[in-house]
Amino acid sequence: YVATGYAGCKFKVGGAQPAIDAERVRTARRAAGDDFVLMVDANQGYSRAQAVDFGRRVAGLGLRWFEEPCRWTNDRRWMRDVRLQTGIPVCAGQSETTLAGVRDLMVDAAIDVSNFDASWSGGPTIWRKAAGLAAAFGVELGHHEEPQVAAHLLASVPDATFVECFDEDRDPFFWKLTTNRSPIVDGRYAVPTGAGFGIELDWDYVKAHTVDQRTTGS
Repeated sequence: YVATGYAGCKFKVGGAQPAIDAERVRTARRAAGDDFVLMVDANQGYSRAQAVDFGRRVAGLGLRWFEEPCRWTNDRRWMRDVRLQTGIPVCAGQSETTLAGVRDLMVDAAIDVSNFDASWSGGPTIWRKAAGLAAAFGVELGHHEEPQVAAHLLASVPDATFVECFDEDRDPFFWKLTTNRSPIVDGRYAVPTGAGFGIELDWDYVKAHTVDQRTTGS
């Protein structure tokens, strides 16, 4: 990731014991250096106690945020506890499908960063409304995946963090579906210009990967 030009990397925790996951973070920090941005994502895999344990083990390693640290059953209360007891910023919001849901994360002081997803929560209009709430609560903004959408949204607000994207093996569409994808240079991605999201499809690539095409009679 460093060689590719990314500003940082977010990787999975929560699938092993906190001590094992913490050692993986230490290994990543040694490999990437102090200036490389590191985040971790538990995908709601830890209990409250495990999340706090992990957070304390990685204290001092400069994690930018700890994403969805706790299981969904009591996640708002538990995420607030993780924030307060570890000092690591907590990111969540992608699992919320309504403006009211992401609002409650802020009201309950559960998050430092919102990664509310416009693609399954009502589109850019609702995302922008969530951004307004975030500004009122002092919450920073990210976006769950979909860099072709996220780049435009995050560029429109002052408290944005990072555009999230994957390597080509994980997300070939981002890299190959368009003809005008901006390069990632020194951790930055230029927002495409043009109508809508500024995307120009590579129709040869679309046709090569079409599995079904149906027409209707007139």
